[in-house]
Amino acid sequence: MQEVLNFADIRAAAARIAGQVIRTPVLRCTPLEAELDAQVFCKCENFQEMGAFKIRGATNAVLSLSAAAAAHGVATHSSGNHGAALALAARRRGIPAWVVMPENSSAFKKRAVAEYGAHIIYCEPTMQGREAALARCAAETGAVVVHPFNDPVVMAGQGTAALELHEEIPDLDLVLTPVGGGGLLSGTAVATRALRPACRIFGAEPLGADDAWRSLRAGHIEPMAHPDTVCDGLRATIGPLTFAVLRTHVDDIVRVADADIVAVMRLVWERMKIIIEPSAAVVLAALDTTPVAVKGLRVGVILSGGNVDLDHLPW
Repeated sequence: MQEVLNFADIRAAAARIAGQVIRTPVLRCTPLEAELDAQVFCKCENFQEMGAFKIRGATNAVLSLSAAAAAHGVATHSSGNHGAALALAARRRGIPAWVVMPENSSAFKKRAVAEYGAHIIYCEPTMQGREAALARCAAETGAVVVHPFNDPVVMAGQGTAALELHEEIPDLDLVLTPVGGGGLLSGTAVATRALRPACRIFGAEPLGADDAWRSLRAGHIEPMAHPDTVCDGLRATIGPLTFAVLRTHVDDIVRVADADIVAVMRLVWERMKIIIEPSAAVVLAALDTTPVAVKGLRVGVILSGGNVDLDHLPW
């Protein structure tokens, strides 16, 4: 069976997006390291121009289009970060973008998508509502659909974050990323298996949106109709392509309570002096509150983004 994603795809994506995507810094969280007795290297994707790793996959997708396809524009559905990323990538190429957003999306993220120039279409806050509205949009506009995660080109772009992390921090023992739709975890897993085969790979997700955890145990995708979590970027259900990669390469998924995610998010704001969103804090919360053994290890985590509505902080 043909691979969904391979390391050559990620290498090609890295070359394609160079110059349009920031090579983000790797920082360390001293109080958490002391508590865990481990070295924790944080790949800070919250420092991307639009505030999240999603710009990697979106840029790779937009730049991969032929001139004829790009002329029709691009469309997607998103709770915010992927929509903003696709809008920005499209604006840089000079093409239109349409973004279907759930009505309950963060006000901050709605503004960001609009400010990057996308045409916003609101929908019911369900995956069925998103997909139906996106299908109508694509039929009416002729735009190329760029799925937020279930797309090998997007997955390859997301994998460039882990590629950079391993290039900067060699000999990691464990890598941990958030998992919503699974694009970031898929790209991270493929890059990690190629560069550091013995490294363990974990995803982290909220208890209220644990479809990846349940799906891997069931052996098939178990969608969650009404996810309930403060992590608005992790409410999507994994797709067939990402699920195939996760089943092959990921060691396990760790589930974390919202209260623990918020507590670690506040710790990072206070002690690391950087802004991360709940969807990023889930990885550090997973290290801090679960039985994953990390003592004495070199652990890499991807802090996926920092787009927070300051008028509605979770604390």
